[in-house]
Amino acid sequence: MGKYDPLEGHLRRQKAATYDMSFRDIERLLGALLPARARRPDWWAYDDAQGSGPVQCLAWRRAGYRAHLLKDDERVRFERIAR
Repeated sequence: MGKYDPLEGHLRRQKAATYDMSFRDIERLLGALLPARARRPDWWAYDDAQGSGPVQCLAWRRAGYRAHLLKDDERVRFERIAR
């Protein structure tokens, strides 16, 4: 099981087109702290339609979402990708 698999599973169960989570909520799911670089927008915004990329991005991409760090730096918005 990969570190971000619990996040992928959680996102797969969501029905909303957009879904916001705090860092604290994500860390509870993972059972671990997010790395310090997760406070940078580029850690979340990686968008590769080819299915490759950083391991954290693959988790939400496989669940059908893309991610954006919100301005307060402690929340993330997941937006469903049209398929």
